[in-house]
Formats: sequence, structure tokens, C-alpha cells
Amino acid sequence: MRRWKLVAALCVSAWASGIAIGADNVRTVDRPPVAGRNRFYVSNRDPLRPNAFVKLPVGSITPGGWVHNELVLEANGMTGHLEEISEWLDPKTSAWMDPSGKGKHGWEEMPYWLKGYGDLGYVLNDPQIIAHTKKWIDAILASQDESGWFGPRELLTSINGKPDLWANMLALNCLQSWYDYSHDERVIPFMTKYFKWELNYPEKDFLVGYWPKIRGGDNLESVYWLYNRTAEPWLLDVAKKIHDHTSNWTRGVINLHNVNFAQSFREPAEYWQQAKDETFLNATQRDYDEVMGTWGQVPGGGFGADENARKGYIDPRQGFETCGMVEYMHSFEMLMTIAGDPRWIDHCEDVAFNSFPAASTPDLKALHYLTCPNQVSLDPNNKAPGINNSGTMFSYSPGGVYRCCQHNVAMGWPYYAENLWLATPDNGLCASLYMACDVTAKVGDGGEVKINEKTDYPFSDTIELQVSAAKPETFPLYLRVPGWCDSPEVKINDMPTSVPANPDSFIVIDRAWKDGDRVTLRLPMKLTLRVWHKNHDAISVDRGPLTFALDIGQTWKKYGGSEQWPEMEVLPSTPWNYGLIVDEKNPAASFEVIEKHGGPLAEQPWTPQNVPIELKAKGKRIPQWTTDAKQLLRPLQESPVKSDAPVEPLTLIPMGGARLRISAFPVISDSPDAHAWTAASAQGPKASWCFEGDTTTALNDGMLPKSSDDQTIPRFTWWPHKGSQEWVEYDFAQPRKLSGASVYWFDDTGRGQCRTPESWEIQYLDGSDWRPVRATGTYGVAKDGFNSVSLDPVETTSVRLVAHLKPDFSAGILEWQIR
Repeated sequence: MRRWKLVAALCVSAWASGIAIGADNVRTVDRPPVAGRNRFYVSNRDPLRPNAFVKLPVGSITPGGWVHNELVLEANGMTGHLEEISEWLDPKTSAWMDPSGKGKHGWEEMPYWLKGYGDLGYVLNDPQIIAHTKKWIDAILASQDESGWFGPRELLTSINGKPDLWANMLALNCLQSWYDYSHDERVIPFMTKYFKWELNYPEKDFLVGYWPKIRGGDNLESVYWLYNRTAEPWLLDVAKKIHDHTSNWTRGVINLHNVNFAQSFREPAEYWQQAKDETFLNATQRDYDEVMGTWGQVPGGGFGADENARKGYIDPRQGFETCGMVEYMHSFEMLMTIAGDPRWIDHCEDVAFNSFPAASTPDLKALHYLTCPNQVSLDPNNKAPGINNSGTMFSYSPGGVYRCCQHNVAMGWPYYAENLWLATPDNGLCASLYMACDVTAKVGDGGEVKINEKTDYPFSDTIELQVSAAKPETFPLYLRVPGWCDSPEVKINDMPTSVPANPDSFIVIDRAWKDGDRVTLRLPMKLTLRVWHKNHDAISVDRGPLTFALDIGQTWKKYGGSEQWPEMEVLPSTPWNYGLIVDEKNPAASFEVIEKHGGPLAEQPWTPQNVPIELKAKGKRIPQWTTDAKQLLRPLQESPVKSDAPVEPLTLIPMGGARLRISAFPVISDSPDAHAWTAASAQGPKASWCFEGDTTTALNDGMLPKSSDDQTIPRFTWWPHKGSQEWVEYDFAQPRKLSGASVYWFDDTGRGQCRTPESWEIQYLDGSDWRPVRATGTYGVAKDGFNSVSLDPVETTSVRLVAHLKPDFSAGILEWQIR
């Protein structure tokens, strides 16, 4: 990926007047010191490695600005009313509410929701939400039996007679936040008893099953939480047992399900706190780099895994699940406290600003399953197999269409708000995620300070901090410098500093802070272009942490649900198929920054109407770039692109405010090396029959299989037709001369009911009649390779492969080539 800087670095700061504060007061560090432990807030005990940063107790931070408004919208929207909407939250049928753990519904949905819903109440200090949360917490605490097990009893034997620990991992998160907020004395002995159960449970049957084994890192985090509050040494034995039985992410990427990866890649770094072997920390970074290096070569901070990341499916039309977004953000927030690497917070902001807002309707009353960097129709129709999952994946629904995300989305903004500020090992404070808020904390020798933060970040580059303290307090104040900023500027009480700061570092101000002291941090936001080489040299446009997308007209239509909780589709009302015109010699001239507001931000700034900043650009339409028959955007083609269309003015808006979006753009050029965009066939391959979960486009998509049972690429099958004569067909706009054909058969012996066919032949259209083509050699039916045949040359506009299926079996094709 290549980044073009559009604005030169400032040679002379506009703030360069005044007397600079001495270097002994202001310094720069790449990472915080980790030799000591914070005196006032629970952090890692010996022998665990000290925390790089320490999460403040829930309630220490009062969010303001637009994040506060998102939280209020969440409380008034789907999350705050989910007990009225979701059948899994009905107290009458929930096994989580029954003291004996019996009921119709008793898996992940309730604790998924509760861990975000409860924190929403604590952050907003909302008594109604807190009271509802306590109702569910009381039920969880009342459900523990003598052995230590708690929650739905069915889960105790639901995996072939063995326990499913996954849902309980989520419930433990609920209890941790509740304790941090309320100090409920029931929680510590409850969790202690449960982890005794885990310690004593037979090794051979511990953490069995798909979800528990992959997601054991969630269980590990809860054990460390309890250890740091009780110092019970046997808890570290439980932690090792969990790590040993969790999927081994130190070996590499274990699983490409998007949520599994987003929450589980952090597990080696979690265990690094106990193992103290850099191999574990490096494994988390390596796994992240591997997935993002292939499927994350797109704007928005996520990766293309519209359920699962698949070989060849790396285009920005691929989606990222809403569950994956909130889990990714949570992982990044956790890794900041564990490792102190500010790049994790850069990644968190990328998702939070550029993808997560668009996952929900502006009123937060509905969400969709998948958000894509390029996505031009949010209709309820099936997009498979271009999208991994079939069914309704793009439209907005408050109901059970998106069962996991409907509940798990709750934690996104509350957890974000709780991580705005962090405590430091040297008893200071760190401004980690910039946002308007108040933070109150103990610092230095134990005095309490309050810092008021005012900013419209990320729409503004200026952050103002004001200290309130009963008496002077000496402590270090850490200010994160994002990776995109190479010229931060700091004033203390209107006096500029003279400290250099590198991107992805911290400015540290050591000072005896007194009541009324002020710090002004400016993070100049430059326009940059990213070139996505692995996605045909498409480009995206950034300004600071914000990525910009085409402002596409939106038509919202209700297609289901109720009047109070409608299901909505969003369709384009203006053209979207544009490439950008960029002057490589003077890229800055290609865009104009327009700051739209002169007053406070709108309560919901993440809409096309309310975004406070936009870019003016120029581009041309690419008429050949279209959607397919399922209204799924067709993949990008190689840039630069030729276009004979007229130049048009374009408006780009922050990507998070664009529910319909093109954010990875082709580049328009008149240069001799520009490419003509190849229009898709009006009809594409035809077939006598195609199973609804497969696609005829697999016949000639160029994705070559590793074997006849390759499940990682698209396929075509005639399933469930068996023993019949079937065909597939290519049609040509102009007559073509055929001289040979090759076919790679799909055969899932041992897994399904497809086998290579009994026989096959090539036919061509002669007038209105189909005639066989004389072949030189035999029509092969071997597995795990191409079966090629030479043909007597024949000219035609249509060609068919006709297959005779084996009795009692179906058949399929992974690739069909003609010469």
C-alpha cells in the first residue's frame, strides 16, 4: 500500500510564538514504562507482567459530545428496548432468568446483550437501565449450584454430553462490569467458585466444542481479572489450563470466521502477561498482519469476511459483520492496556469512525449484518455466493434476522466510552481515545483530579483539556500521537512546547498540575491517498482518522417490521459508478476541504446531511461498472481506467456517515497505460439447473481449485439432480472458433453426494440445433485436476458442456475453460 501526502508538512508552526516549556517537563516516549504498577487502580499482580495501561473503573469517565449522543440513541433505540423485541430476552422463557437454569432460550444472546446494555447504563448513569441490568445479574448470581456451575443447565451437557462454556464467558464479563460499578460483594465468591469448577473439571473434556475452544481468550481475561482482585495463586493454574486447551493462535491463524478472528487473535497477547515470552505478543501481531494483509486491503479498518474470509474474495464489496466490528474494537482496546502500542488505538478508531456508524440506522433502531467498504444497495435480497452467507445480509432490521449482532452490538459504544482515558503505571493519566468527556481519577500521591476534555474530534484537529484539582498534584499526562500525525502541537496554559513527537507515540507532560491548568493539543490532519495494490490499485482518501466515501443519494423504504420497529432497505437515487481523477504531480489540487458547520455538531453527525466536513473532487463515470443480477456490486478492475464519460464534480463525505458507499475508488486516467473496463455479460453462464447455494459464475471466475473437494472457492453444482443429463453453456456476443476445452470437476466424496460424471461431451450451436463437437482423445472424468480435450475447430456463438450424471449421484464443476 502506498500513501501520497497531499499537504506538505508545516515548516513553521502557527503556534511558534511564545516561550517554549523546557524539555525536562515535556518528553516523548514510544511506549509507557512498565516497571511499576499503578498504586490506585487494580492492575496485574505479580507474577503477571505489569500492565502498560490500566482501565479506569466503570463510571470514572462521563462521555460528552457525539459519543454521548450515540449512547443516548442506543438507550432509546434497539439496544435499550431489546427486551421488547427479542424473543431470547423474554424473562418467561429465558433459562438465564430461571433459578434452576431451565427455559427455552439459554445461550449467547442474553449475555451478549447484557454486557453492553449494563455498561450503557453505568456510563450514562441511567437508573432505569441499571435496574433492568440488576434484574438479570441477580438471576445469574442465583443460578449457581453446589458444584460451581451457573446459568442454563442444558449447556452443562450440550456438546456431546460435555459442557459448553462459551455463553458463561460472556456472563462473566457482565459480572465483572457490574462489580466494578457496584462493588456487589456476591460477585467475587461466585466467580471464585466457578473457576474452582473449571480447575477441577477433567482435562480431556475441558473447553470442547467449536465456539468455546476458539474463543477461550474471553475466559482467560476473566480469570486474570479475578486473580488481580484476590491473589489466589491457583487461578494462574486455571489460566494455564484455559490457554493450553484454547485453539493455538501462536501457530498461526486458526479460523477465518470474522468474529472468531476479531476476538480470538488477541489470546496469545493475553497469555503473554503470564508467560512473559515475546513469542506470544508477536503471535498476536503476526496473526493480525496476516489477515489484514490479505483480506483487509480495503478502507474502514475491517476485513472481507462476510461470515468467513475466503480465498480470492478480497474485493471491497466483501462485508464485515457488525459482531466482528465490536469485537475488533474491544480487542484493540484490550491490547492497548496490555502492550501499550498506540497503533492498536489507531486500528480501533479506524473501525469506530469509518465502519461502525454505518452498521446501524442513524436512530440506532436497526442494524444490518454486513457493512462493506463498497456497497451500493441495502436491499433484503440474497447476495450469495458473492457474499458468503445467503439470506438477508444488507438491509436494516431490529428483529431476529441478525440474531447474534442484534444482541452483541450493544457493547460497541459503551466499551469505547470506557476507554477514552487510561491510568498509567507511573500513577498518571493517558488520553487514549480523544472525545469530549470528563474523567475523574486518583493520580500522583493519591490526590484526585478532574479533567474536562472539549473537542469535536475526529471532525476537528484540536483537543482542549482543563484540570480541576483541590490542591496541586504532580503526575505525568500522556497524550497519544496517532500514526497519521507527524507534526502535533501542544500548548500548556497558552504557552507552546518545543518537543518533537513521532507518529504512534506519546507526548508526556510531567508537571505539578494545579486547578485551572489547560492543555491544548492540535493534531494537524493532512489529506492522504492510500493505494490498495492488492485490489487493482484502487485508492481511498483520508483526512486524519477519517476515510471518505462518495456521497450517494439514498432512498429509504420500509419493507417489513412494525411502525415502531421498521425493517428498512436503502437504495441509490444517484449514480455511484465513478472513478476519481487525481493529479499525481500535484495531488493536493485534486481535493478541496469544506468545513460545513460553524457551530456545534449535530446530535447525530454520521449522516450525509449532518457530516460537518466534506471533500470536493472530480471524477468520471465508468458505465461498464455495474451490479449483478442480485444487485451486488461487481468487483473492481485494474486502475488506471479509461473513461469517455464527461468530467463531473463529486462530493465525498466521511465514510461512517455513508450507508451507501464507494470508498475504494478506481483511478481515472487518459494515459496510454489506462485500462478499458470490461463490461460483464448481460447473462453470464447458463445451466440446466444450479443449486441455490452455488453459482454459475464459478464456471469461469478464474479461481483455480487445489482439489476436487476445494471448499474455499465458489462452485457450481446440479444438486440435488441425480443420474440425469445436465448442461452448462457459454454464449458469445460474436462468433468464436473453438479448439479445445478443459474442466475441473467438483467431487466431495466422503462429505456429500457429488461425484465426477459418468461421461460428458462438448456441443456447439449450429443455427437452432445443438451438435456434438468431434474430439481428439477422450473426455476425462478424473479428480483433482483439469480434464482437457482437443476439438476439431468449429465456429459458434454458443457452446455447451453436456454431462451424464452417475446413477444416485449429482455432479458439479469448479472451473470450465474453452480454447
